[in-house]
Parts: sequence; C-alpha cells; structure tokens
Amino acid sequence: MRIDIITVLPEMIDGALNCSILKRAQDKGLVEFELHNLRDYGIGKHRRVDDYPFGGEAGMVMQIEPIDNAISYLKSQRNYDEVIFTSPDGEKFTQSTANELSLKQNIIILCGHYKGIDFRIREHLITREISIGDFVLTGGELAAAMIADAVVRVIPGVIGDEQSALSDSFQDGLLAPPVYTRPAEYKGWKVPDVLLSGHERNINDWRIEQAIHRTKKLRPDLLEDI
Repeated sequence: MRIDIITVLPEMIDGALNCSILKRAQDKGLVEFELHNLRDYGIGKHRRVDDYPFGGEAGMVMQIEPIDNAISYLKSQRNYDEVIFTSPDGEKFTQSTANELSLKQNIIILCGHYKGIDFRIREHLITREISIGDFVLTGGELAAAMIADAVVRVIPGVIGDEQSALSDSFQDGLLAPPVYTRPAEYKGWKVPDVLLSGHERNINDWRIEQAIHRTKKLRPDLLEDI
C-alpha cells in the first residue's frame, strides 16, 4: 500500500510516520509513505499556496492551482483509489472506514490548512472527505497521521499478532473489555478470578459481557447499530 500526503507542513507528520508500528510496516515493505510539500508546487518566486477569499471573509484560502498541480503530478505516476481531504465537515472516520481503506492500493491525503481550500478542489479533485471529530484543528496534518496509523495497523502482517488488532475497540462494534497483566494482586487490587482460571470458554464469555457492559455505560450510541 502507498499513501501520499500533500501538506504545507511535512515536518509535522514525518515523526509520526517513522516510528513504532508504522516504521516497522515500512521496513517490512507493507506500506510506503510519501510526503509532498505543497509549496514545491506553489505559485511565483515565493511559492505561494494561499490567497485572500473572494467576498472579503477573514482568513486565507488554499489556492486551487498548487493543489491541482500536485495531485495531477501524482496521478501521472500511478492510479489512485481515493483522493481524501481531511475536513471537519467530512464523513466521520470510524474503524469501519479504516478497515475499508486498508484494502486500497494507493491513496492521496490532502491536508487542509488556513481558512480552508478553494471549494472547486472539493468539487472536482477530491473523491472522499473525512473528519476525525467535531472540532477544528490548525491543519489537517494531525488528522492525516491518525488516519494513516489506523489504516496501516490493520493491514495483514503489520502487527505480529493479527488477533490483537481484531480484538481492538470498535472492530466488532463494541468497546474492548478490560485487560490486565502481572502481578495478579497489587496493593490489594486483584485481577478478576476468571482470567486466572484457565477456562477458555468462561474467559471469552466474561470478555463479551464486559465489552457489552462498558459499551452500554460509555458509548450506548454504538449499540444502536448492533
């Protein structure tokens, strides 16, 4: 899988993509990340990528020409399954979205910045708009890094124990059950007896019960779709 990220702040994403699980995924040849500085496609001597909005609204708007040039160049090199724009008014990013995108071969993620991007880009160049939540960030860089992380970690072979990813929260529409490790007792705080019993069926039943209980308590909205 290849993920190309277009941004005015590549240094804001570079560290996140080159450590831990994402670095190991690259080392294994399972994913390739390419960061593209939008200013390389900017206009004029100063590589301008933004301008004042028509209509006099406050703030600056990312221009259509540099973005079109960047996307057109990438598309001349290979076919892309999706051209994603990170936007607070896009579709909500979920684990289901991550699972779906993990099956793609080539993806472009465009990071918004400033007041936004010329709307013609969204009308003609973007295939999908994604939001990580109902809030606004300075730019789409952090959102792009989060999307990349969530997508790549479910690609087969990225995580050594694939069952670990499959048991994460939201994979089955529920929050994950509690997890514990040694020691079995600390300051009088004990691990549930069932987890020490070695009885696989009872343990699985307990985990399901706990997942449902925690979801009802913390995220009852998730149960509406089950």
